[in-house]
This record gives sequence, structure tokens and C-alpha cells, in this order.
Amino acid sequence: MNSTRVRTRVAPSPTGDPHVGTAYVALFNYCFARQHGGDFILRIEDTDRARSTAESEGVILEALRWCGLAWDEGPDVGGPFGPYRQSERSSIYASYAEQLLASGDAFKCFCTPQRLEEMRVAQRAAGRPSRYDGHCLTYSAQEVAAREAAGEPYVVRLRVPDEGVCVVNDMRRGPIEFEYTSVDMQVLVKSDGMPTYHLANVVDDHLMEITHVFRGEEWVSSAPKHLLLYSYFGWLPPQLLHLPLLRNPDKSKLSKRKNPTGILFFREMGYLPEALINFLALLANAVGDGEDELLDLPQIVQRFNVAHVPIGGPVFDLAKLDWLNGRYIRERLDPASFLQRVQDWAVSPQRLTRIATLAAPRIERLSDLGPLLAFLFSGRLALTAQSFDSAKLDGPSIRCALSLSLTEFDKLATWNASTIEGVIARIAAALGKKPREVARPFYIAITGSPTSIPLYDSMELLGRDLVRERLRNALDLLGTPTKRELQEWESLLQSAEAAV
Repeated sequence: MNSTRVRTRVAPSPTGDPHVGTAYVALFNYCFARQHGGDFILRIEDTDRARSTAESEGVILEALRWCGLAWDEGPDVGGPFGPYRQSERSSIYASYAEQLLASGDAFKCFCTPQRLEEMRVAQRAAGRPSRYDGHCLTYSAQEVAAREAAGEPYVVRLRVPDEGVCVVNDMRRGPIEFEYTSVDMQVLVKSDGMPTYHLANVVDDHLMEITHVFRGEEWVSSAPKHLLLYSYFGWLPPQLLHLPLLRNPDKSKLSKRKNPTGILFFREMGYLPEALINFLALLANAVGDGEDELLDLPQIVQRFNVAHVPIGGPVFDLAKLDWLNGRYIRERLDPASFLQRVQDWAVSPQRLTRIATLAAPRIERLSDLGPLLAFLFSGRLALTAQSFDSAKLDGPSIRCALSLSLTEFDKLATWNASTIEGVIARIAAALGKKPREVARPFYIAITGSPTSIPLYDSMELLGRDLVRERLRNALDLLGTPTKRELQEWESLLQSAEAAV
């Protein structure tokens, strides 16, 4: 590893809409690299082939570019250490997995899902932590070969010492000790031959000469496994810093079920990227008394200090973000710049053409456009529980439909009018209702009116993040579902789909 030049990376997984936490982690890595004259790399970690999509990757790139965080190497710009998608590096990982098997630092595990579940149940009953019990380590080389020759599926697992302590040296937290008896024998290669995150992450960080890894604190427990891999390969590990997770005001983990979390939600709501990055930077490095909190990206880079990164999870305070965004609009944008931002946000030619196509058949005067289309240029709508009185469903059915849609919309690989309509149709079938009856409360929740321009096209235009926020707001007004209700409604949908 070339330790004379700082190299950091952000490595999102393209399995959904980009989370604001991705921008938060990317900002840390970007600032540290820029501050030290190093390189900032974007790598796509798409080993989860079932959930990874090209569309999600494209949205990630779009969102991080909007934030103003330019990378030096990545799948779109290339670089000397490519490819930068893990799905294109399979042969690389296979050779390193074979090296671990040959040295005895990994082993083939033939345990069936049924046996693994029985093992976990027994461990829970005994009050022990869930951890692979090493059953397949007892197989001789001859038995392993015989099982493999018979076509038995297997995974490759990491061998973990039976005793001793792993010390993880964190740049901010200091040494963190883990007993090896608490470290799981992690799957490194799945039965389909694809590597898991853990093997691919370590191999890529080494081959791409990453010197510093700044990532969320949820990865602290994985650090011993990664350090074992570095040790088995004889490689020098990068320096580690585990960043505190962003928190809701109640100190719970920032979650899209409670708060807007998608990067593009903030774009659609009309926040400026400079304000969002400024806000995230203050969560990482608060300013001192008397210092101005309004900072541009070069200032953020200049004042970034690892020693000032908080240990506790910073609170994602939307009121503070609103205040910063207002200051940016008032203090940093002259009238011409302000107009350009408004045009970029709301009236791009492509968006206007789509809106005109949908609106023209539904108006008699151009002045009708204002009330008809206001919802497309609004944030949270001014609704009450009584706003839904005109819907043709009873209250419980409305809550069921809106709640199920939140879950089902998150599962969509593609967000467009057709896939949205499909979700509503399936929910209607589960409720024994016609789709147009179920669509009525969605019109109210999304547009603020029982009728408007076509609902599904409107939802596509607004984007998944803003739709999610409006549906969540509607449920807050009508009554947040209990866990029992959520389970009952999910079972209702599953039963209806199984009966088809």
C-alpha cells in the first residue's frame, strides 16, 4: 500500500434510494482527502445481485453530484484501479478466496439453512450469542472433497481464532477490544460464488490503496473480521474511523419511517445542496462560539478536524437545516442566481413538457394552472383528518392502504407511473375494492384534492421520497399504525397475492 498519498473512498450499495447518511459519510472522506491533497474514490458495492440495480446506481451518482462532492476515480470517470463496480471484479475475489482456503484461514461450510436455524434457536435458548459453531471445521479434506464432488452447495467462511482478543484502533475512539469468541465465522463467498461485502471490501480497499476508511459506527463489530483478513493476507490495514450515526430528535437512528432521509427528497423540497452539505458538516465539526455557521465547501474542507468528530450521534434537526437554507437563499444568491435555482428546481424543460401534457386537457383558462398544479411545487400539504372525508373508503381501509403502500413502494426497483399503479391495484385487490376507490385517498394525500392531474404520473413527477413524506404525513393525521395493525395488513396483502 502506498501510504505516502492519502486515499479515501465512499462505497454505497445500489439497492435503493440514496440515504442522506451516504452524503454524510462521503463528506467526511471527501474533506479528509482534499485536506491532505489526496484522492477521493467512489466504488459501487453491488455484491447483492438480487437487490442491486443500474437505476439505483445512477440515482446515487446523480445525488452525490448534486451535493457537489466530485470524486477522482469511479465507475463513471474511470481510474487506474478499476473496475469500480464489485460485480465486475468477481475473478479477483475468487483468487483471494482460494488463497484463504489453501492457507486454512477459510473453510468450506456445507451446513443447510435448516441446520443453521436449529443452531441459532439452540443458542438463543441457552442464552448464548448467535455465532457459527464451527461444525464443518471437523470435516477432513477427503470428506470435503467428497461432498463437493457430490454437488452439495457450500459457502466459504472465515476461520476465527478460538481464543484471544482483537484490538481495533479507531482514530477517534481509541482502542476497542473484541474477544474472538464473540466474532462470527463470517461467510466470505456465497453459494452462488459471489463474494460477500466483507471479502470484497477488504480486497478492494487493499488493491485500490485506500489509506483511511471512514464509515458508520454500525460497522465497528465487523472490524475484527476485516482485520483478520488483512492479517491472513499479510497486508497493512487502513486507518479506521467509525462515524456516529445520525439520530432523530428522540435519539433513535435516523430512519425513513420517521423522517425524510433520501438525498433527493431534499432536492425536491427545494433545499440548496450547499445548505445540506453545510448542515452535514456542522454535524461532523461544530463551530466554536462566535463563529459563523454559514460555510461553503472550501471552508468546510479547510476546518475539517478528525479530533472534533463527535462520539455521540448528532441530531438531524430539520429546523436547523431550514434556517441554514434560508440564509443561503438570502445571503448567497443574487436575483439572477435565485431565478436560475428556481428554474433548475421546478421548471426544467423536460419537467415542464411533462406537466403541460398532463395539465392541458384539464383546464379552461391558463389561470387554472395555479390551483391545479400547486401540489407539484409544495412541500408538506395543508391537510387535516377531515380532508379524507370525501374518500369512498372507511378510515381503517384508508390507513391500511396508505400504510401498505409505504412498504410496497420502497420495494419497487423502478419508480414510474406503471409500477406505482401496480402497487395500488394489488392493495385494492387485497381490500376487495376497485382501484379507483383506493386511489381516491391517495389523490388527497398526494395532491391535496380528491381530483387532479393523473395520480400515478403526479407521483412519478414528485419522486419516491416526497411521496413517502406525504403518505407518512397523512398517516400521522389519520392515526399511526400499531405494530399489530402492520402485521395484520401485511398478512392480508400476502394472503390475497397467494390466492391469485
